[in-house]
Amino acid sequence: MAQSFAHLLKPGRIGAMELRNRIFMTPMGSNLADEDGVTGDRLRAYYVERAKGGTALITMGSVSIGYPEGSGNWRNEAIADDRHIPGIRALADELHSHGAKLAVQLQHAGLVAMNDMRDGRPLWTPSEPLIGKDSGDMMDGFLEEEYRIFTAPMAAMGEIRYRVMTAQDIEELVQMFASAAVRAVSAGVDAIELHAGHGYLISSFLNPLINRRTDDYGGSIENRARLLCDIIRGVKKAVGSNVPVWPRLDSQHFLIDGGVTVEDAIVTARLAAEAGADAIHVTADGHPGRGATYSTGHATDNRNAFVPAAARIRAAAGVPVICPGRIEPADADRFIADGKLDFVTMGRKLLADPHLPAKLAAGKPESVRPCIYCYTCISQIFFSRPVKCAVNAETGFERERALTSVEKPKHVAVVGGGPAGMETARRLAKKGHRVTLLEMSNRLGGTARFASIAYAPNQGIVDWLKHELAGSGVAIRLGTRATPELLRSLNIDEVVVATGAKRAMPPIPGADLPHVFSGDDMRRLMLGLDLDTLTDKTDWTTRTAMKLGALTGLTARPAFIRAASEYWMPFGGRVAIIGGELVGLELAEFLAKRGRKVTVLDDAAKFGAGLQVVRRWRVLDEIRELGVTLLPEAHDVEILEGQVRYTNPNGQQRTIAADQVIVAKGATGDESLADELRAAGFTVHTAGDCTGVGYIEGAMHDAAELAGRI
Repeated sequence: MAQSFAHLLKPGRIGAMELRNRIFMTPMGSNLADEDGVTGDRLRAYYVERAKGGTALITMGSVSIGYPEGSGNWRNEAIADDRHIPGIRALADELHSHGAKLAVQLQHAGLVAMNDMRDGRPLWTPSEPLIGKDSGDMMDGFLEEEYRIFTAPMAAMGEIRYRVMTAQDIEELVQMFASAAVRAVSAGVDAIELHAGHGYLISSFLNPLINRRTDDYGGSIENRARLLCDIIRGVKKAVGSNVPVWPRLDSQHFLIDGGVTVEDAIVTARLAAEAGADAIHVTADGHPGRGATYSTGHATDNRNAFVPAAARIRAAAGVPVICPGRIEPADADRFIADGKLDFVTMGRKLLADPHLPAKLAAGKPESVRPCIYCYTCISQIFFSRPVKCAVNAETGFERERALTSVEKPKHVAVVGGGPAGMETARRLAKKGHRVTLLEMSNRLGGTARFASIAYAPNQGIVDWLKHELAGSGVAIRLGTRATPELLRSLNIDEVVVATGAKRAMPPIPGADLPHVFSGDDMRRLMLGLDLDTLTDKTDWTTRTAMKLGALTGLTARPAFIRAASEYWMPFGGRVAIIGGELVGLELAEFLAKRGRKVTVLDDAAKFGAGLQVVRRWRVLDEIRELGVTLLPEAHDVEILEGQVRYTNPNGQQRTIAADQVIVAKGATGDESLADELRAAGFTVHTAGDCTGVGYIEGAMHDAAELAGRI
């Protein structure tokens, strides 16, 4: 029987505000506002799509109360002046027309007020900070070009100055929050959230690592929470008792000692409730200079990470608790039923599929497009770019990439059944075209099937695309090679080539030795394909086992391969991987978790190209914990029997032992089929890795752009 999600979809209430279900959109910075902090058409379309999809409460993230003073990003949403009211009024009206409520998350960015840094204003703070973003490994994780982009604004700032807040400054801040709340309510906003987490100004007062004051706003947790309570009382007095007001609080600080603990958060939540807070929104933070903070606190990579703290806070504060933290709908339903939390916020999930609540309500959870937790969305903020999603190319482009029916449908052949081909076919069919998808192998998924073995979330988007195609009307022909003759016989009007990259072995001395595996060799081995090509690299037992797996369909299931490889793999104890980009690092993590001693070499100075920066920070942190050795700037690599020889950055020749060597580089675009079909007279388009390696994000965005043009 399909799950009903009865508790998750049940109406709820915070104060006087009634809500159609328990699913909220997590407040997130988007960089989609117009100039000067104004809520314009692009930002409105972004939020409205989530309201259309059934979300109960849309919370505008990080809305500046003093823009540009105290604002965090170049296109920060704002409610600092009456000029900001009309845009928010238009948003509120449209959200209400779709049955959703609107909250604004009021924010003063404090120590991370980028616009203040840029314009030379001092940063407001309870005390001068002792740690910052340059105090950990965060900067080391940027690629060279990313580092230039990230630090470019700082280079023009000069020395950062601080303003340790006086009692008069605190009174002014309380009034700024109250005035912003009044403007918001006059614009039709239903609720007010106060951002008291993530290193912003209020959280700086709550954080004992930053707040070293000796007056009434420092010292004990009661004193450190005083500013928050003053703001709650000030806002409640300004907007009246019918408007719900609550803070977003760090439940704990990860990856650093001496910060906020769960016990601190419980006391703060209780004090906030006593001051008039109608709910508590739980979150977490961490070391500001550790890259892993941004996927441990903030947008955690760990399922249900904040639920235990939320349950304790709920029991102590006696008000409804709102909780994020990679909570799957089934888990959320159970936690609500068990009384651990009252509402769940979804950020990445609603970026991936804005219609998630409506699909759950319709009894179609399998049609929800899954987040693959690649951190494309969050990584954008570090480079002052608008939000986007790897698996949903319409996020942030709701107007530009909306699918509209065509007046004159065509018969389009899509060649290639990987993510780019499947998504192109799906989108073209939704526009009304007749689509035939041709895939040379006997299964859909392309190289994403292999990528799903090392990184399980990738399987979700492959499965979703297959599910969507099954009901789309697309004609799927597996085991079929696209030839000019076939395409003519099908009366094709236009062709999309999405055949993926070619993977040539780089010219590495010794690459032809039997213990060396290319990327294609690994794919064949793990999926049980064309195993006869590996006779010199594997023994009879291995090939027989993998052939049996292929015949029974087991090797077509990445989850089975992941589980089975925990117990048996045809590799020795020492593996060298040549190539430190996305594929190499994912393989390194996969093998290290299975007990192999892994060394990764690359001639690049930085590892992790192809991974979005927030996920790269996490992967680099995890593989170091697993004991993987990284050798950057390794030149003159040569593969020998049982070892790999290289020259280090100091010009010294070194060797490492290796039972197997995996070459995880050499993939390039391949438009040879597209060129052949063009020469045969067809109108041909290209998408995905055949145009250059762009992984799942590149595939999905190429598909959206291309489908919009046909």
